Amino acid sequence: MRPSLTDFKKKALENIEVKQEYENLAPAYALRKQLIKIRKDAGFTQEELAKVLHTKKSNISRLENVNSSISPKLSTIEEYARAVGYQIEINFIPQVEQHISKNSN
Repeated sequence: MRPSLTDFKKKALENIEVKQEYENLAPAYALRKQLIKIRKDAGFTQEELAKVLHTKKSNISRLENVNSSISPKLSTIEEYARAVGYQIEINFIPQVEQHISKNSN
């Protein structure tokens, strides 16, 4: 019997290098997932949104693609959000692990 995706993920994340890479990619994955959700919630296809933003469907697809090696500019994300009736909000969350502080010597 093949392991489920959940079991596979759990086993893979036991490897510290895999876990670190997974954590590094998590914010980009979450952003792209949100972009797709707000576009669909607004009732737009990629083609329709591309017309509104005066670009090509392939650019929208690349922006939403988790495997894309291109990191979008903040201004591009803002334009995308406005086009589907949203504004962006950025939060900074302290890391659970040790972080560098100006005051810690």
